[in-house]
This record gives sequence, structure tokens and C-alpha cells, in this order.
Amino acid sequence: MTNYAAAAAPTGLQEHAQRRHIAAEVHARPFEALNGPLRATHLAMLSSDGNADQERVRALCESLEQTPPQPDATHHSVDLGGFRLRWERHTEFSTYTFFITGVESDPLEPFARTALQMVPADWLAGLPGELIAAVHLTMEGRSAPERPVHELAELFGTENVAGSEVADGAARVYTDFRLHADGFGRILIQDRGLPSRRAGRLVQRLLEIETYRLLALLAFPMAREAGAKLTQLESDLGTVTRRITRSGSLENEQTLLSEISALSADLEQTTSRTSYRLSAARAYDALVRRRIENLREQRIRELQTIGEFLVRRFRPAMRTCESVAERQENLAQRLSRAADLLRTRVDIALEGQNRDLLASMNRRTDLQLRLQQTVEGLSVLVMSYYGTGLIYYALNGLHSAGVEFNVDLAVGAAVPIVVVSAFLGIRYLRRKVLGPDASH
Repeated sequence: MTNYAAAAAPTGLQEHAQRRHIAAEVHARPFEALNGPLRATHLAMLSSDGNADQERVRALCESLEQTPPQPDATHHSVDLGGFRLRWERHTEFSTYTFFITGVESDPLEPFARTALQMVPADWLAGLPGELIAAVHLTMEGRSAPERPVHELAELFGTENVAGSEVADGAARVYTDFRLHADGFGRILIQDRGLPSRRAGRLVQRLLEIETYRLLALLAFPMAREAGAKLTQLESDLGTVTRRITRSGSLENEQTLLSEISALSADLEQTTSRTSYRLSAARAYDALVRRRIENLREQRIRELQTIGEFLVRRFRPAMRTCESVAERQENLAQRLSRAADLLRTRVDIALEGQNRDLLASMNRRTDLQLRLQQTVEGLSVLVMSYYGTGLIYYALNGLHSAGVEFNVDLAVGAAVPIVVVSAFLGIRYLRRKVLGPDASH
């Protein structure tokens, strides 16, 4: 295999820091080269701590004096003497596959002795995470006889067995997708001339179908629970929508808006709890379908193929998950539209109230202006009255001092001057205090 890390960079070119890593990614996690007869046990553990998984693998390798995984490795394949281990770290789970090759199994009980029996029990008990997939796989050698359908039913303990020819007729595969008394599933492969690399690909794909199938189905119970909640939210939204058409006051519409906000909060809580699992189920479902396509199955008489079995049993569960995801999205859109409608109606109602308030303020302003003008008129009269009185006393004093003139005539002539002066004085003071626009 080419050593990409040691390859020299093209002369004179600046190399991207991730170039070698992404170039080697396509060669990561190669298939095992396997030959029958073969027994394998595959475990998938849900675990959020990839470092703990790697440390567990490292401890096993070091205890058996074999090469441990690199510190940043997400895959490790190593021969541990009595068995071979293949470890892979994925986003939310790790897989451990144990292989034993070269030893024929009992034709009557091909799953009686398993590869897992070779693994140290104390190390196995300490695997971090929760078990989600566990399956025993047996690949019989090329010399093993054909198994009739009734024998398969006895072997798997059920007549509901799926099987097909794969690899262009180079192998036959049988499974029942059930957990047996030991808690493990079972896969039987009959080798009819598989090359070692092709056998490795076949085994890997079958184990991945079982793993991804169960990981996808993790979303199914959650989807059913969320479906019941969505039904209730849809009913509540329908009730609120009918009340919107009968709402005639701003207070009612504000109450309805609060109820829609509460429904949106409930939906968001449900969506946040289920969105990751539903998205993961969609991705795992796509992987299952791709792996089945890669098998290129050919029908065996009297048996349903693996693809047909999963279409009948697995796909309905996935459609339920897809339906719940779509219902969540559609309900969020409906809630958003209802909230927008109510907010628009509330805004229109508030604009009407503001318009009425402004009209009322204008009326009060007009009344205040008229009252002010009336007060100003009275002020002119009062000031004119007192001003004329002062002039009368002043002229009467001059007359008493010996100045001969008609006091009443002089006072009468001063009255218009006093009135005009008082009016102009008040207007000047108003403009001085309130500004140039006060006179309008």
C-alpha cells in the first residue's frame, strides 16, 4: 500500500495542510481479506467517548503484546493470536468484530462455537457504551453441502428466513434478523468460490446491514411517541385557527397569539428532542439500502431475499420516521403562518387604536387652543382695564395739579392704544416662550 505521508510534495508548490489526510481517506478502513471456513462475532456499542473505546482496544493489544492503535486512529485491525480483531470508531458508536478462520464449524450447529468465546471475558465486560447490535456470523467452507430450506428453518428456529445468492453466485447468504436465546443475531454464508477480498467485502456489508438497520430503528419508538404529541398539537392548532375566524377584539387576538406561542414552544421542544435521531435514521436507512444494492442478490427458490424482507418489515418503520419528520416541519410552518396572521391582525387593531388616539389628541389640542385664545382675549381685556385705570389716575392727578384738559376725553382716546399694546405684548410673550409657530 502506498505510503502517502512519505510522498514528496510537487516541487515549488505550496501544499495544503490537510492534503495528505484527505488523499488517504479513500483508503481508510480497508476490507479484510477473509477465507472460509470462518466464524465472526460483531458487536456495535453506542458510546459518546471515542477515546475510551480506543483505550480499551489499546489495553487488549498491549496485554497480548500486539501493536496498539495510533493515538488519533479511528480504525484498527490486528491479529491477536487466537483471533483477529477489527475495531472501528464511528460518529456515535464503535464496532468490534472478532474473526476465527480455518476451523470448520459443526454442520448441525454452525453457531455453537463462536469467535466471541476466544475473547477475554473480563476485557469484554469492560467495553464502554451500550450494546445495540450483536451478531454471530459463520462462513462455511466450499466443501460444505447445500442446505435445503427445511434444514435452514431448523437451524434458525423459524421458517421466516431470508436468503439469496450473492457475488454473482459465488456465495449464498441466510439470516432471519432475529435475536436468539443468547441475545445474538445469526448470519450464515455458504462459500461457493469467493476470492478472499470479495469475501471480506461481503462479510463487512452483511454486518453493516445489521448494524445500520438497528441504529436506524432506534428512532422508531421516539417517532411513535412524537407522532402522538404532534396529533395533539395539530388538534390544538385547529381549535385556535377556528377561534381566529370568530375573534373580534384585540384582547382575544392577543390571547390567541399567546396560545400559538405556547404551541410553538411545545413543538420546538419535541423537535429538539427528536431531530437528531430522525436525521440519523434517515442516514442509516440510506446506508442499509446502499449495502443491499451492493449485494446484487439473486433469488433462491422458496426464500425471500434480504432486500424483500427489509422492504416488508424495515421500510414501514422508516416511513413512519420520515412521516414524523415531515409532520414536524409542516406543523412548524402552519404555526408560523397562524402566528403571522394573528400578529398582522393585532398590528392592524393597534394601528386603529393609535389612529383613534391621535384623533382624540387632535381634538383635545384644538380645544386647548381655543381655550388658550379665549384666555388670551380675557387677558387683553383685563390688562386693558387696569392699564386704562392707571392712565385715568395719572391724568386726573395732572388735572388736579392745574393742567387744564379734558380728563375723560384723554382717557377715552388712550383706550384703543392700551388695548392694542396689551394684545401685541401678550402675542410677543407667547412667541418668545413657545417659539415662532405659537401664533398659528
